[in-house]
Amino acid sequence: MTSPSPVLRPYRPEDREALFDICVRTGHQGGDARHRYPDPDLLPNIFAAPYAVLEPELAFVVEDGGRAVGYILGTADTASFVDRYRAEWLPSLAERYPAPVREPATPTERMTALMHAPERMILPELTDYPAHLHIDLLPSHQRSGHGRRLMDTFLAALREQGVKAAHLGMLTANTRARAFYDRVGFHEIAVPGDDDVTYLGRSVQ
Repeated sequence: MTSPSPVLRPYRPEDREALFDICVRTGHQGGDARHRYPDPDLLPNIFAAPYAVLEPELAFVVEDGGRAVGYILGTADTASFVDRYRAEWLPSLAERYPAPVREPATPTERMTALMHAPERMILPELTDYPAHLHIDLLPSHQRSGHGRRLMDTFLAALREQGVKAAHLGMLTANTRARAFYDRVGFHEIAVPGDDDVTYLGRSVQ
């Protein structure tokens, strides 16, 4: 008897543990980041959970064997998301993750600084791409078509909201991720500054 095929479905609150696990296990150039961050909740609290909580209608998972093994999530409007993140999400984390009082020196300190600076997401070069997204799949479920299915589902949800274009930021060194984004229609957006980060965008239509 064959096992059921993985299914793509909307995110549910009971997926939270799996969401956190996927985020940290793909958080270092697409690979496991647990060795870099003593607190395994740090990355998910920046790059995954706020989207699932604030815009659940744009959160989708691939489920296999009763557990989420990949996700895509994001926002239809980055500027509005930044406002809500600061007003509704960040206060719940401020005690656990105090804002740095010195120049960040460790991976944890650098990520905590990012957590407290959501306005970094608003860049003039990205104005024409108001939505943004994060997509991650466990290595066991990569290169099986799930990433494209997740992307197609997310972009369709954006179209239903009347969004015209979306962007994402990725580590330039993550060449495997870049190859995937190229295949699904993203192009590079010239953003001066940090060469370690590459911004990509595409029309939603």
